[in-house]
Parts: sequence; structure tokens; C-alpha cells
Amino acid sequence: MATEGFVDDENLEAIVTRIEQKSRKIESLLRQSKPVEALKTALEGSPLKTRDERCKSANWIVVHRAIMAIKDVDAMFSSLDPEYYDTLMKYLYRGLATGDRPTCDQCLKIHEKLTEKAGLGCILRSLADTVNTV
Repeated sequence: MATEGFVDDENLEAIVTRIEQKSRKIESLLRQSKPVEALKTALEGSPLKTRDERCKSANWIVVHRAIMAIKDVDAMFSSLDPEYYDTLMKYLYRGLATGDRPTCDQCLKIHEKLTEKAGLGCILRSLADTVNTV
């Protein structure tokens, strides 16, 4: 039985399958030198409503790949819709939590520009939302 608002275990395999399909699409976009499109694809359908760490980790790997491919952060924000900002901020904090130097450097660079673009509310929403986690 699923807790209200959360995905039950029966749907976990479907989530993992979607993440695998998304991963293939992102790799294709990156080969075509479309990192912003890859990031949008990675952020879409993030499994925020599941508590399953396997799903969250699998999606983090996909998002991380897209984040690390971004070279021009300013250009990224000229193409990235505001609907992605809060989810991106959550993944940036997840990236910072890894302690990996290149990941942290990239996440901090994007975090600075995202905060300029979206404001402090984006930070507060991502930190205060303990239900929809990445």
C-alpha cells in the first residue's frame, strides 16, 4: 500500500525503465552537442514522489551527466524554462553533497547563476520541500 502522494513499489520498475530510456535519449542529445536539451530531458519526470533510493540514484546519474556537459551557463539559462529551476536547484544541492571536486565546482557555478535568475525563493523552496526529494 502506498503512502498518500507517493509511488508504490509496483511502479518502481516502471520508473527505472523510464529513467533508462531517458538516459539513452540524453546520451544521444549530448552526442549531438545539445547539452541544454539533455538537461531539460534529465529534469523532466524526475521521480520526486518516490522514496526508493535506487530510483533517485539512477535519476541523479542521468542529471549529473547532463549538468557536467554544460559549458556555457549563461547560454543554458537563456534556453531553460523557469519551470525547471526548483528541480535543478535540488539536484545542485545533491551534487554539492557528493564532495566530488569537479561536480561541486560545476554545481556552484550553476547555483550562482540560478540564484541570480530565480532569486532566493528557489533556494528556500528546494530546502524546505522535504516531500519531493531528489
